[in-house]
Amino acid sequence: MSESEPAPLLSVDRVTKRFPGVTALKDVCLSLQPGEVLALIGENGAGKSTLMKILAGVQLPDEGTIRVAGNSVTLDSVHTSQSQGIALIHQELNLSGNLDVGANIFLGREPRRFGLIDKDTIRKKSRALLKRLGLNVDPDTLVDHLPIGQQQLVEIARALSVDARVLIMDEPTSSLSQHETERLMQVVKELRCDGVSVIYISHRLREVMELADRVTVFRDGENAGELTREEMTHDSMVQLMVGRDVSQFYSRQPHPPGDVALEVSAITSPLDPGQRLSFQVRQGEIVGVSGLVGAGRSEMLEVVFGVRPTLQGHVKVGGRQLRLRSPVDAVEAGLALVPEDRKKQGVILELAVRTNIGLAGLRRHRRLGAFLNEAQEKADSAAMVKKLRIKTPGDLQTVQFLSGGNQQKVVLGKWLAMEPTVLLLDEPTRGIDIGAKHEIYTLMDQLAAAGMAILFVSSEMEEIIGMSDRVIVMHEGRITGELPREQLTEQSVMQLATGG
Repeated sequence: MSESEPAPLLSVDRVTKRFPGVTALKDVCLSLQPGEVLALIGENGAGKSTLMKILAGVQLPDEGTIRVAGNSVTLDSVHTSQSQGIALIHQELNLSGNLDVGANIFLGREPRRFGLIDKDTIRKKSRALLKRLGLNVDPDTLVDHLPIGQQQLVEIARALSVDARVLIMDEPTSSLSQHETERLMQVVKELRCDGVSVIYISHRLREVMELADRVTVFRDGENAGELTREEMTHDSMVQLMVGRDVSQFYSRQPHPPGDVALEVSAITSPLDPGQRLSFQVRQGEIVGVSGLVGAGRSEMLEVVFGVRPTLQGHVKVGGRQLRLRSPVDAVEAGLALVPEDRKKQGVILELAVRTNIGLAGLRRHRRLGAFLNEAQEKADSAAMVKKLRIKTPGDLQTVQFLSGGNQQKVVLGKWLAMEPTVLLLDEPTRGIDIGAKHEIYTLMDQLAAAGMAILFVSSEMEEIIGMSDRVIVMHEGRITGELPREQLTEQSVMQLATGG
């Protein structure tokens, strides 16, 4: 360190962390200056989240030294980390859904008056924090009543409430709309101006390039390199993360579409009974669904899949009209839905890879009416692990110990084993690394080439433009337009997404 360079506010020196059978971190180093936005990037399993849990006091390192303002510290609890001015915004939501927004923001740190919780102060401070994030929500609203994007902003408000000197943001925009993302990025810039240091973890490299003063890259639990702001490019970051050049990121080769595979005619959702939705998806076609958070994209997929009832209209698969009383009817007709929240709706984390892949086929493959067809389950699992290149010691491995990208592949494998006609994907690459994204894009293209119809929802504009043959755009529960591939631009999509 030169004499002119200020001492780091936070430094990590040769930290190592081992778990049974795996070394998650090996001699990693990191430094953070006052008022600096440091981006930490790397594929899933690179060790980013492990280091952040260590800094947040959730886990202890096996070796190495951590210093705050030059002083060696032992971060043995969340309270200790917060007392050092370090706050972590978790990638997965860590809120209590049965409590209101204000109670979540100040949970465990409630201001008191005459020995009782001071709810008026909580409301007042919560409103100020929410206003700072551009979130117009009453602090008395139950968290369970908020959509996932707004819940993420509540998580951020809670971290800001501790007056942190170091704010760790682990994939903070993965559930946010473009407007909410832009507001958050503005907040990060304001925090930097106020002298707050930010460690920003994101797979969205465009955000990194806009926000970061410097980039540190992890690969396989070790330091892979560092980039100054002047050295940051998409290609340079990708090469450090994956150790190779990813020249064709979006693996899309348009194919001539076949017959209509999915036809949706004037369906309505209980959430928006006044809006009728109609569209088609053909064999071999990838159709994207774009729109801001709250536009009704996920709800539309759930109606098509029978999760939510349709009040009128009908759905046809292969020209046959369906009676959608439940998802069972949709599955039997050849539909499959990969949901947005894989951990809550896509897999059972405590069960093995093989068991999860066999879940969708339990009804179809049962023996003698009620018994598990273990041979079929084993065969399907082996085929999907090989086809999707799921990184696992074996298919009896518990899913919770896989990386996010491999968990997503298990969800895909569960449905692809059913050989569906139409694949519905809701945020298929949310929270996974750039290498795993590329693999899923390649898989989508291969499935389309084989004649499968794919309808996918995504909040990432680059993904929508890069992978779609055609895009359906939604705004406040209605379809505002459709755009063919040759007309796809960020401006054309956003004009329709905002009601134009």
